[in-house]
Amino acid sequence: MVEFQTYEMCNLGQMQDRGVIQRDNELLPGGVMKNRVGIKQIAEVANVSIGTVDRALNGRSGISKATRQRVLRIAEELLYQPNLAARVLSKGRSNLRIGVCVPREIHFYYDYLWEGILSEARRYSQMGVEFLNRPAPALGEGDDELLRGFLKDGVQGIILTPGNPDAITPLINEAEEKNVRVVCVTTDAPLSKRSSIISGEPKLAGGMAGELMAKFVPPGAQVAIITGQLYTEDQRKKTEGFSESFPKYCEEGRIAAVVEAHEDEDECFCKTFDLLGEVAGLAGIYVNTANCLPVCRAIGARKLAGKVKLITSDLFPDLVPYFEKGTISASIHQRPHRQGQLAVRRLLDNLLQNTPFTKNNFLNPGVVLQSNIRLFREIQRPQSKTLAWQLSPRPGLENSPGSSLENVEDFSWQHDR
Repeated sequence: MVEFQTYEMCNLGQMQDRGVIQRDNELLPGGVMKNRVGIKQIAEVANVSIGTVDRALNGRSGISKATRQRVLRIAEELLYQPNLAARVLSKGRSNLRIGVCVPREIHFYYDYLWEGILSEARRYSQMGVEFLNRPAPALGEGDDELLRGFLKDGVQGIILTPGNPDAITPLINEAEEKNVRVVCVTTDAPLSKRSSIISGEPKLAGGMAGELMAKFVPPGAQVAIITGQLYTEDQRKKTEGFSESFPKYCEEGRIAAVVEAHEDEDECFCKTFDLLGEVAGLAGIYVNTANCLPVCRAIGARKLAGKVKLITSDLFPDLVPYFEKGTISASIHQRPHRQGQLAVRRLLDNLLQNTPFTKNNFLNPGVVLQSNIRLFREIQRPQSKTLAWQLSPRPGLENSPGSSLENVEDFSWQHDR
């Protein structure tokens, strides 16, 4: 590494003497002034042809491994940043298409996921990337047909929320075998060949909810879990996390029931209302989907608000009054807006810059309490002009502008398993 730096500084000094790089009063390594660096400058420093630099930066064959590594190191030293617009436009609008299949319902959650996707996609749409936004009616409904449609339309990448992983896995594998990169968002198809997953860490989210619940209820308490459907990876793992965590932190605490409500509001209300009547002294409920409002209403109908401790998932404006009244004790926030942004960004980074995928990208869940609820963007309605419930499933629908991007990077972690 020392030899590399010494070699580079000598060449960088020569470039500065020739006036190749100088501007902005910012210094590169070796005291060189910062400027917009292109492949021509990299080629001069590395003493290779422009074609060799192009092959190294774009992962093409025809050069040795040592040359590729040296060129990449020099590009990093020079703070080289590829021109995204040029790369996109060189591919042509008709040759770079991204299919997006995320549910409409439950819109309390998916509106924010869509808003994140659309806000990030807006940047790339202006560069010529075409987004085919085709929402599924609900989680696990019709996404297989939409995925087949994307493959027929010749997309290069797909952003997908797989509600039924067993059913959708063969289609994801088919896409990847055709070099169509699939990024799952919010929930996963873990046995598929998908390129990446962007989500909250579901088992951790459930575990956090279990630990919190143990602080809200007395030892020996009975609690219940309300979920959507356990075949969905996200909801199954949250249920597992809570079921392991709660007895660990609550002495002699136990899970009295796990109720599947299938993301249906009427079914959720009726089953919760019956549960509260059947399980005497139920101390708490954890809802691990965004279908929280029917549970709040059922608790209110039984006149148990504040008596049955309720931990929900995520945050949207309709939940705020239930926090204020004390019906909801806490919520585990999965940050869907950020998930949507990252799904687009990771996919386009790979397609345009050959950035390798990280298989698993998990966002750190947040805890929403009455004391900090005003700090979350989700207490406001989504601002995208095109929300999930307004999007037509008609093939070929293009993205319309979303809200502005946030400049603040949220904490997340990535790892391969």
